[in-house]
Amino acid sequence: MTAPQEPVQPEGYGPPVGYVPPPGYPPVQRVPGTNGFAIASLVCSLAGFAWGVTAVLGVVFGHVARSQIRQTGQGGGGLALAGLIIGYAFLALFAFVLLVIVLFVGSFAFWGR
Repeated sequence: MTAPQEPVQPEGYGPPVGYVPPPGYPPVQRVPGTNGFAIASLVCSLAGFAWGVTAVLGVVFGHVARSQIRQTGQGGGGLALAGLIIGYAFLALFAFVLLVIVLFVGSFAFWGR
């Protein structure tokens, strides 16, 4: 036994004259999400305090994220900026500590003779 089929309307017929479709929902506006590189920038920069090398990745990801955000209009500009600031601050701190160590060791080598 087969299921009853609905009657097929011949092709070429449109809605009746004066037909107004019922009101529906307005079209959904898609909001661009947060840029993934911006999130990665902040996470890597914060992790730089524990593993130094990741601060460099945070800076690189921050610049990539800011470029993509300008082009696509995605969110996450503040995350990318924070990742850049924290990453550069950590790199500056690392360079300062390295300079102090080099000068400290160098002064002992020079004055220790």
